[in-house]
Amino acid sequence: MEQVLQYSPIIIVLMMFLIQHRIFVTPEQLEKKHREIIESVEEHFVSLHSYNELKEGVAEMKDKIDKIYDCLITFK
Repeated sequence: MEQVLQYSPIIIVLMMFLIQHRIFVTPEQLEKKHREIIESVEEHFVSLHSYNELKEGVAEMKDKIDKIYDCLITFK
């Protein structure tokens, strides 16, 4: 116990330093940052489902263009 009392000022200063420089985060801060990251991701990136739908649409358009091109070649 005497050793703890001997080092208590150092422990208090160290704890104040850690708190002041926000070395440790609270669950509320972590939740807030998580929400910010999710909002940023939703704003800047597309979902996998939307990407797959767009890819399928482009593939269908390519097939239709190929068919139109083939029809034009056969009529010449």
